[in-house]
Amino acid sequence: MPRLLRLAPTLLLAAAVSLSFVLVGCDGDYRPRAIGKEGEVTVVVDSTHWTGPVGDTFRETVTPWINTLPQPERYFEIRHLEFSSERVYESIQDLKNVVVIAPLSDSTNEANFLRRRLSAEAREAVMDGQVAVVSKPNLWRRSQRVYFVTAATPEALVTALEQRGTDIRNTFKEVTLERMEREMYDDARQFALEDTLMSQHGFAVNVQHDFQLAVDTTSASSGFVWLRRRLAKTRREFFVYYEEDMSPSDITPEWIYETRDSLTRKYLRGSVAGFVRIDDRRTLTTEQTEFKDRFGYEVRGLWHMVAPTDDPNDFQSVGGGGPFVTYAFYDQSTDRVYLMDGSVFAPDFDKLEFLRQMEVMAHTFRTQEPPVEDDSAVAASQ
Repeated sequence: MPRLLRLAPTLLLAAAVSLSFVLVGCDGDYRPRAIGKEGEVTVVVDSTHWTGPVGDTFRETVTPWINTLPQPERYFEIRHLEFSSERVYESIQDLKNVVVIAPLSDSTNEANFLRRRLSAEAREAVMDGQVAVVSKPNLWRRSQRVYFVTAATPEALVTALEQRGTDIRNTFKEVTLERMEREMYDDARQFALEDTLMSQHGFAVNVQHDFQLAVDTTSASSGFVWLRRRLAKTRREFFVYYEEDMSPSDITPEWIYETRDSLTRKYLRGSVAGFVRIDDRRTLTTEQTEFKDRFGYEVRGLWHMVAPTDDPNDFQSVGGGGPFVTYAFYDQSTDRVYLMDGSVFAPDFDKLEFLRQMEVMAHTFRTQEPPVEDDSAVAASQ
């Protein structure tokens, strides 16, 4: 009998103790935070399944290739482990993003682990054809997300991952951005600049200490703010543009592309008359979405530096480029359409981690809170 199976009752007790901490709530949870590289998912599954259809489906749905980068990168880096010893089990408890996968019909350590964490009724339901995709926030550590994925057979597991893999990926994305936000803004933030944005433009985003304000301009019906972070080998650009008195129906993919290109041509310029433009030779994805409960679109693609040619509809690439992410959305409280964009130039590095930083920055977007009416004053006026 494998050593891990003899230790299983102890492991189950440890999990129960950990869960009791979770029930206390964040304020009373003094466990250490989960560790490990951001953007990495640890998959605990028997090797025979990892190299077969189960593993293939997991990679396709939870960690697919992203083709809107200069070189394709997986949505999450993958680390594959098995419950081969207590030491491995203990190391897995420390990690940020974990998925344990096994069919209950197996006799593997992973299947035994999941069986012991299901009630008798749940085990019976799974063996009768149901699947279990269970999210476990902060199971062993704070700032951790663990998923248990099980079904009766490997074939049913494939179906479960086909149906729920995207949900798992989105959850890992959400918690990853949350953790990154805490880490990015632990050091000095530019609160004064954030307050200036709010007072002058009616919106703000969190600004790290080493970003600089490059452009801040308004007109009668629009505004534009450009923030940039320039280091020796990398550059991050972040801008926000808004127009007054627009409606959700005014936001179309074509409007987003044309507006972004017109803004970057005007403001994001290089040497020798070069300027930034969407690289329409490469993959461009546009998805309708809700950005922080606001109707809009998310666009991902590549930019490149171009120069005009004799043909007004043609441009010549003059070097330099990288990925970008754009959010365009309608904000009802200000009756504006916003276009918010983050782009990266990092020729010697993988790009996804830098692009996630731009996503985090975008998701700190907020508008001026409406004033709270004094109920007593309202009553007195009636």
